[in-house]
Amino acid sequence: MSAETSATCSRDVDQIRFDDEFFDAPAIAAGSAWVPGPYGPDDERGTFNEVTPVTTARALAMLDLRRPVKTYNLSETLFNGFPAFGDRSYDQTLYITGFAPSEGFEGTVSTPDAIGPSLICSMEERVRLTYNMGTKINGLHHVGIGGMFYNGSRGSEIARTWGTTKLGNEAQGPIVTRGVLVDVLGYKVAVGVTADYETLPNGQPLLRDAYRITVEDIETVLEWEGVSAPIGPGDVVLLRTGWRQLITADPERYLSMRQPGIFLRECRYLGVRRPAIIGVDVWYFGQAREDANNTMMCHQELPMRFGVRVGEGVPSDALADDRVYEFVFIYNPTNAKGAISGNAPPVALGQPSHPD
Repeated sequence: MSAETSATCSRDVDQIRFDDEFFDAPAIAAGSAWVPGPYGPDDERGTFNEVTPVTTARALAMLDLRRPVKTYNLSETLFNGFPAFGDRSYDQTLYITGFAPSEGFEGTVSTPDAIGPSLICSMEERVRLTYNMGTKINGLHHVGIGGMFYNGSRGSEIARTWGTTKLGNEAQGPIVTRGVLVDVLGYKVAVGVTADYETLPNGQPLLRDAYRITVEDIETVLEWEGVSAPIGPGDVVLLRTGWRQLITADPERYLSMRQPGIFLRECRYLGVRRPAIIGVDVWYFGQAREDANNTMMCHQELPMRFGVRVGEGVPSDALADDRVYEFVFIYNPTNAKGAISGNAPPVALGQPSHPD
């Protein structure tokens, strides 16, 4: 990132108010606001630009290599019937060769006979899915305003049958950077704010329906966790609510629009800090609103105004259990040309603050 771009971003911090005032949608759709983006008129990567070799080296330096390093899978396990919005679905079947399956098998058998003198047999899967389900990182062109997407790209100009000609996953590249867990649920449980969470029959807590995670929550939790440095450019911020317990416990409630989350004030508070990704452990990013037409405003403002990606369904319970509030975050977007989103599993490297 150039010094000029950095100075521009710094000025923006002073100009942005942390409030819930709705943005001027007609002006943005007309291209008279938020264009060009903060990283120049030709940019397709947004705040991924903040993850430089220096940023990566700084993140890796957080690890004390004299101690064991634990790897965390930050992805939900997909399965047939995984709860997903609308007609999104995950469907995996088996394709087998060289042996007869057991009774009731409904996949594909190419031949039940082993092949050749070495008696080859094999199995592979056939999968149909949308990248935008389960654990996913949404692209900068997932949601727009009036046909306009990040950095002045118009949907009518970049949309093709096979995908998009700009902003696709192939243009993003992998990132290795600092991750910060904002364990809102863990804090509420630890200090006994029982009005803000409930406990499921399986004994697991979660934030109550439609709980708004506020700026004050974020600042209080980071102080409680003892995070060493403020959220800054290129960081990945994960918000923990506990709602992932509902994937199996209550799928219908999991998919409701009653999930906890942030709204515009918090988006602006975090967006000016230029994180690479802001992720949540619920299926949908943003606080539920009474007016269903306004539920996607976080999806619009974070990418289009700040170039910040939204992550959904990113589990962080294992990090919270080990009190790993700062970690190395690794993500390589699904490398599919013109793809809007990706569900390649993110990974964290961290060191538990207590012995196994």
